[in-house]
Amino acid sequence: MPPDLLILAPSPSAAVNAQLEQQYTCHHAWQVPADERHAWLAERAPSIRAVVTTGALGLNAADMGLLPNLEIVAVNGVGLDGVALDVARERGIAVTTTPNVLTDDVADVALALLLASARHIVALDRYVRDGGWERREAIAPASSLRGKTAGIFGFGQIGQAIALRLAAFGVHVRYFQPRAIVDTPVPRAESLLALAQESDYLIVCAPGTPATRKIVDRSVLDALGPQGTLINIARGALIDEDALIAALQDGHLGAAGLDVFADEPRVPAALCALPNVVLTPHVGSLTVETRHAMGQLVVDNLHAHFAGLPLPTPVS
Repeated sequence: MPPDLLILAPSPSAAVNAQLEQQYTCHHAWQVPADERHAWLAERAPSIRAVVTTGALGLNAADMGLLPNLEIVAVNGVGLDGVALDVARERGIAVTTTPNVLTDDVADVALALLLASARHIVALDRYVRDGGWERREAIAPASSLRGKTAGIFGFGQIGQAIALRLAAFGVHVRYFQPRAIVDTPVPRAESLLALAQESDYLIVCAPGTPATRKIVDRSVLDALGPQGTLINIARGALIDEDALIAALQDGHLGAAGLDVFADEPRVPAALCALPNVVLTPHVGSLTVETRHAMGQLVVDNLHAHFAGLPLPTPVS
C-alpha cells in the first residue's frame, strides 16, 4: 500500500506531480475550499505519513498536531519560518528543504530588482507606453551601478551568488551576518546598521527567524539614506513594512525592490502607490528549470525516507 501523502501545494512541474501520484496516495489540500479544509483533513489525518508544503505555507504546530502518524515534512523551498520545527524535533519528524538548486535564479531576481530600481525600468516602460517619448517629455537621469557599494545582509549561497553578479557590474560588495565567512575576500561589516551606513544598496538575503523579524527597521533604513535602495528577496517579515513605507514616502529612503512581503499575497496599498518601488510576487525561484529541480528534490527526499535511506537534504 503506497504511503499517504498530504500535498498543501502542487509543484509547477507536471513531471514531479506525476511521480508523486505514481508513488503515493495523494491527498490534495489545495483543491479543497478553505472553509471545508479542517473537516476534510480531520477525516484523512490518521493515514497521513508525509506532507509536501512550501516555504511560504509551512506547516504550523496546530496542523502538525492533527497528524498523529506524520513522519516527514518535505518543504518545496528553503524557508522554514512557517514550519513548527520544535514540534517536529520533539516528535522525531524529519524535515527537508530544497537548497542549492534555486540559488542562481533567486540571485538573478535580486539583480533584476536592483537594475529595475536604479535604471527606472518600470517607469520608463510606462513612459513609452503612455506616449511620453512621442511628446518629448523630460526624462530624469538614472543612476549607474558602477562604483557603488552594495551591502548584503545574509551571506549564504544566495548572498554569495549575488556578490559574484554585482562584481561583474563593477559594484563594491560588503556583507554582514553574525557568523563571519572565513574563506571569502568580501569584507564583513561590524553590524547590520554599519552595513547600511556603508552601502548605496542593501540587499536582504538572511533567513526568516524570530531573531530577524523586523530587523530592518527605521534606524537601518535611515542609515541607508535618501539615495539608498533596499532590495528584499528573503522574507517579508525581516522588514518593518510600516517603517519602510514611511521612509519611502518622506524621502528618507530612495527606492526599494521587493519580491517578498510580510503578509503575502496581501501587499500594502501604500507600497503599491509609491513610484519609487518595484514589486514582484515572490517569484525568485519561479523558472521552469528551477521549479522542476526543487520538486525533484522533494520526490528524492520522500523516496529516501520511505526506503530507509539517508535524506538528500535534511534540516538539522
